[in-house]
Amino acid sequence: MPQLSSDKSITRKAATVAPGRTANLVNSNTDLFLVYIGMETDLIFTRGIDLPGFASYPLLETEDGRALLKEYLRNLIDLGRVEGTGVILESPTWVANRDRAAPLGYSPAQLRYFNQQAVELMDEVRSKARDVPTLISANLGPRDDAYAPADQMNADQAEHYHSEQISALSETAVDVVSAYTLAYSAEAIGIVQAAQRFDLPVVISFTVETDGRLPTGETLADAITAVDTATNAYTTYFMINCAHPDHFAKTLVDEPWVQRVKGIVANASRCSHAELDEAEELDDGNPRELGEQLADIKRRFPHIWVLGGCCGTDMRHMKCIAEASKS
Repeated sequence: MPQLSSDKSITRKAATVAPGRTANLVNSNTDLFLVYIGMETDLIFTRGIDLPGFASYPLLETEDGRALLKEYLRNLIDLGRVEGTGVILESPTWVANRDRAAPLGYSPAQLRYFNQQAVELMDEVRSKARDVPTLISANLGPRDDAYAPADQMNADQAEHYHSEQISALSETAVDVVSAYTLAYSAEAIGIVQAAQRFDLPVVISFTVETDGRLPTGETLADAITAVDTATNAYTTYFMINCAHPDHFAKTLVDEPWVQRVKGIVANASRCSHAELDEAEELDDGNPRELGEQLADIKRRFPHIWVLGGCCGTDMRHMKCIAEASKS
């Protein structure tokens, strides 16, 4: 859990991250941090906003878009204030990498600008809410389809590829880089190696299918062990995201590798990834039930200190998660 302090001040100490331990990023008296990465599905299905390529970083190009991004950030901070939790703000840069941006017509130079502007906007919002323990996380995504990667890189290729985005982020006020919805361990290893080269704390979040395995067939245990073995356990901690608790709850067992999993960011829907890809309407599940399920996981594994919502969730789900996890 985060180090405890009476003043809830925010501190970036990237250079002092101890391998295999939670980064000394926050001085706080809370043992729960909320994170929200369901903005894109909410924008598309609830607000009717088109996001080609599932990219939200182009919103940074307009005042209306920037205002919309700030709204999501402030809503999460406000929830943290009301519920007495910390928050982790995620940047809108999940697909702000070279290959995912190319079909949208953005150049590497423009991507560097977007990545840095995203963190600048987040830092501006955080500066006005110092009463809530708040981390800025730079959100990275996979190079290829998260659910069915056609071309898998080896670790060295992944390090080279993701270093472009991480290099840009290393020049900002970011506290941690968090790679979400990864489908195989080699890409995760490369991301960790790149983060280590730029002296940044890094979080790795794998996605799983309905059988609890990664889309490539790896088990969570094997994937986490592979990453830690290849990187001397540099990863700050691991998470699971973009899956419903029903898909992975039984996978979490009392074994050493589970101690490295400190965050769960769940989908609202029980649908498989293939079903979600084909969906024309949003499946927002049952917010209260989702909150109870995540709270139950936290009770079973008290070392888990990050909880949140992924696809299909909104602030209703986040509120239910916070309330259930404190009881």
